[in-house]
Amino acid sequence: MTRLFKPKFFTLLKNGISKEQLVTDIIAGIIVGIVALPLAIAFAVASGVSPEKGIITAIIAGLIISIFGGSKVQIGGPTGAFIIILYGIIEQYGIDGLLISTIMAGVILILFGLFRLGNLLRYFPHPLIVGFTSGIALVIFSTQIKDALGLNIEKLPSDFFQKWSIYFEHLNEINIYALSITIITILISVYSKRLTTKIPGSFIAIILITIVVQVFDIQVTTIESFFSTISSDITFSLPNFKWSDLGIYLVPALTIALLGGVESLLSAVVSDGMIGSSHRSNTELIAQGFANIVTPFFGGIPATGAIARTATNVNNGGRTPIAGIVHSLVLLLIMLFFIDFAKLIPMSLLAGILIVVAYNMSEWKSFISILKGSPFDYIVLLSTFILTVLVDLTVAIQVGIVLSALLFMKRMADVDGNKLVKNSDEDDIENYENLPKGISVYEIGGPLFFASAKQYAELIKESGFSSKILIIRMRHVSFIDSTALYNIQETIKTLKENGTIVLTSGTNDEVFKDLFKHNIVSLIEEKNMHKTFTRAVVQAKELNKR
Repeated sequence: MTRLFKPKFFTLLKNGISKEQLVTDIIAGIIVGIVALPLAIAFAVASGVSPEKGIITAIIAGLIISIFGGSKVQIGGPTGAFIIILYGIIEQYGIDGLLISTIMAGVILILFGLFRLGNLLRYFPHPLIVGFTSGIALVIFSTQIKDALGLNIEKLPSDFFQKWSIYFEHLNEINIYALSITIITILISVYSKRLTTKIPGSFIAIILITIVVQVFDIQVTTIESFFSTISSDITFSLPNFKWSDLGIYLVPALTIALLGGVESLLSAVVSDGMIGSSHRSNTELIAQGFANIVTPFFGGIPATGAIARTATNVNNGGRTPIAGIVHSLVLLLIMLFFIDFAKLIPMSLLAGILIVVAYNMSEWKSFISILKGSPFDYIVLLSTFILTVLVDLTVAIQVGIVLSALLFMKRMADVDGNKLVKNSDEDDIENYENLPKGISVYEIGGPLFFASAKQYAELIKESGFSSKILIIRMRHVSFIDSTALYNIQETIKTLKENGTIVLTSGTNDEVFKDLFKHNIVSLIEEKNMHKTFTRAVVQAKELNKR
């Protein structure tokens, strides 16, 4: 059990934290707390619950994830990815059904961790992740049009096309004040970074626009007029349920658990690359599970690792879980003493914030990049995207996983083992021990696809960090899919930032085309890519002398 559950916070406490780092973490935590406030409110409102439930989630779940998690810098709380799931669960099962589903999802996440499934979740192919993330982004955008335009629509249908049909029917009712607030919020959120990177644009927009709306008595819907009352109390309560009904919550609980697990581990992987560290995946899943079991008893909604807030934490110097703990305490103080101000926030302002969130989630660059690649990858991408938007996220993930497996088997069946690249002088230099100090060689032993991509990337990174020059031998790489391309690209970027020069040898023509399409050739530089290992070694020795 101790191997499975080793929170980073306690490891760091045991090893000691410097006074300078402690101060930096506190400052980072304060900044992240300010960033989290508008997002917590916006995600809660968009999910169909009252604003304080988002803040409660960020406080309680964020605290638990920071103390017991497997990452040094992970920031936990409500995220945009959950919006469409939560809205659907509330619509079908009510708020009590959501709370029960969240608790059950927490239990499932703990089981994932105990059964060491943290490493398995990384086998989700990149096109599948981009597909459902982009689909979620589009759905979030579509849910915000009502508030963005100030339309007086009592209830929106869940169907994507029906929703847009109603929007077009009510276009003559646009509230010009609401639309102006939405546009100004988007502009502030996007362009405020040119003036300051310390204070988030969403927070600046909330302060400035809310004050202007109140001073000039601008007639737009606010949180208070929409929800009537917002509580600043955090109280313990039990959801109403019957033991006989638990079975009906299994599917929504599994959906929350899978999405929460994938998103938290993705966030942890991203932050690992930013700080040159490694997280403990199974510990992270257990902490996420614990957070989702506890939070609903205080009225909270599902929580997971938040990529944007985690990146904000890292960019502001956060390097230990203390930053995450401070972030939760800052939100608690805001909720206790400034909740009356939060009531005055216009709904169109929150819509503007969520439209920016949706854009940032969309991963449109990755989406277009995958469409330019292998047909196998964009079939998975488009299937997952379309099903997420038009049917259901659970169905989209299930179909995406099955499609990925079937297409991979087809791809492997099509590979002719006799067509592997073999150059006449490729084996002239086999004794790596004769290479000078500072030069390392890593050979990839087969096709690079989603199931092996992460492992290869980590090993390449490990080899490169200890070297001045790294030669990657690719003579046995018969094909490379978009998940592997993404991992290789991120790995090479990290190595270059570390000062390591990357050379390659033995790349076949098809793999070279894929590397070229995804800008990896320009990242490595074509002059550093050789047909033979011999030529790569000659160049490496020349570079090593400099």
